Amino acid sequence: MEKGRITMTSLQVDKHDRNEAAGSAASTDEGYQRGLGARQIQMIAIGGAIGTGLFLGAGKAISKAGPSLILAYAIAGLVIFFIMRALGELLMYRPVSGSFSEYAREFVGPFAGFVTGWTYWLFWVVTGITEVTAAATYMTYWWNIPQWLSALVFTIILYGANLISVKLFGELEFWFSMVKVTAIIGMILICAGVLTLGFSDAGDTASVTHLWSDGGFFPKGIGGTLMTLQIVMFAFLAVELVGVTAGESKDPEKTLPKAINTVPWRIAVFYVGALIMILSVVPWTHFQPGISPFVAAFEQMGLGVGAAIVNFVVLTAALSSCNSGMYSTGRMLRDLALNGQGPKAFTKLTKSGTPLAGTTFSAALMLVGVWINYQWPGDAFNYVVSFATISGMWAWIMILVCQIRYRAKADRGEVPQSTFRAPGAPYTSWFALLFICMVIVMMGIDKDARISLYCAPLWGLILGVSYVVLRRRNPQGAAFIKR
Repeated sequence: MEKGRITMTSLQVDKHDRNEAAGSAASTDEGYQRGLGARQIQMIAIGGAIGTGLFLGAGKAISKAGPSLILAYAIAGLVIFFIMRALGELLMYRPVSGSFSEYAREFVGPFAGFVTGWTYWLFWVVTGITEVTAAATYMTYWWNIPQWLSALVFTIILYGANLISVKLFGELEFWFSMVKVTAIIGMILICAGVLTLGFSDAGDTASVTHLWSDGGFFPKGIGGTLMTLQIVMFAFLAVELVGVTAGESKDPEKTLPKAINTVPWRIAVFYVGALIMILSVVPWTHFQPGISPFVAAFEQMGLGVGAAIVNFVVLTAALSSCNSGMYSTGRMLRDLALNGQGPKAFTKLTKSGTPLAGTTFSAALMLVGVWINYQWPGDAFNYVVSFATISGMWAWIMILVCQIRYRAKADRGEVPQSTFRAPGAPYTSWFALLFICMVIVMMGIDKDARISLYCAPLWGLILGVSYVVLRRRNPQGAAFIKR
């Protein structure tokens, strides 16, 4: 259709395409049980933003940026809010379990849906491998248990929980998230007590002046702060998981907007608030890469029990991530299969409404990956693990692109308006896209982070060849006809 020219034929085609998209949406989440209530959705949303990136990774970021890391988390948190509101607008337009890949397929094209679905699946498989491996390592803090045995037991338990029902998955995630939230709130309250009452070994030196007196707020310069952005954004990966739950939420029109609107205060409390408190009690120069800032703060205060507490919290964070991985990979594989972009075996559901084949396949790969990691913990495996960062951000990019295209079509009356419009869009979405692009550039500059980009071209080549093969086998398939 030429620009500025609308014909009767084009309107009929567009109407047919919208009807086809609606039909696809209906079939995509058919068979799922809406077993996730408001309580579980809220905690999934909260827990998705809190992980090992905060409990462990923040130590490295503090050593690189000092107190200015607080500003980095605040700005990145604002970008995450823009991403989540963009996702929320799409979810209220069409709440489907396929989420990102479904929207990419509708608003960008079939190849975009194919790439997004398989990339997000790979992201969670790789993340699941690293997290279950980490969980097994954390267990050795208390008991001398072989790591392979702990990894096997954790994988089997989480696999079984995901197959029983979506409600059990939600309940596990609720309690995993509760542990993380309780730990951070407890840490904030303890630090507040140290600052106001002066108890503990750090009471005499604790002061908010630590935020600017030890080399200034930007002790490593603006450049040092910018170079931590990839660490900061990595910490927020999985916040978009709430979108995958759309097809199984009991009341998505109410629960999902409420969960998404909690993003600002979640980031303000759990990231900005926690860092302000920790860096006020302990000077930033005391933190080192590889050491949890929570552990360092507890030690500075003379509370030796802190190490055991943080180890337990990080263990739950790792299990939470692996649990989420098993949940999302099964749904993504089923969405791809329903659209002819994956094996048909992945379309089958159990009587309880869980995707058996997709979840089993993903869990099996996680176990194989754990074994490979134990046998050959070399650079090749580290490259694949690092790819999790860029693959996770790809989902954010597609959310923003789809929201921009959806808003343009909705404003023209070609698709229904969402009941949860993103404020400031499309300008906020463009800002978020530019910010993500800047982070990717920073990753390319940083020698420690650029390995995240090495696997992307290879993965893109594999997906491109696979897509061409699938399209040649089924050239008239609905998944390969641009909507």
